[in-house]
Amino acid sequence: MRRLMPHPGLSALLLIVWLLLANGITAGSVGLGAVFALVLPKVTQPFWPDRPRLRIGRAWLGYIAIVLFDILVANIQVARLVLFRRNRDLRTRWLVVPVDLDTPEAITVLAGTISLTPGTVSSDLSADSRSLLVHALDVTDEAAEVARIKSRYEARLKRMFA
Repeated sequence: MRRLMPHPGLSALLLIVWLLLANGITAGSVGLGAVFALVLPKVTQPFWPDRPRLRIGRAWLGYIAIVLFDILVANIQVARLVLFRRNRDLRTRWLVVPVDLDTPEAITVLAGTISLTPGTVSSDLSADSRSLLVHALDVTDEAAEVARIKSRYEARLKRMFA
């Protein structure tokens, strides 16, 4: 089974995304999506030398719930900032977030999570993968913001990618 589908999760995700892009479920779209879902992971297999070890379960559901909640709250906060505060009153900052994650996949999820949350954007990863450069729209305490990112996201990702 591994030879036919080296990354079954990726195959399932590709099929789902294809069907969403096709905007309908027909025999043709399912067939073409299945071809993509089988061929693309096989073709890209040499670029995946080590498969990440994931703990799938309640931890992932909790992480997704926290990220969705943070996105909702951040949207409201950013809307307030944009609508009711002058640009010169914003306290934009570049934050250097030390990264304790080991796998590239975990670091990518952390950077993506930060970028998904309105008001923050992860812009660069150091060459040694030990720190992430993050731009924040309005920060009063840089150390507290870095600690929040590490405790809220990175600590959970360390447990999930263990």
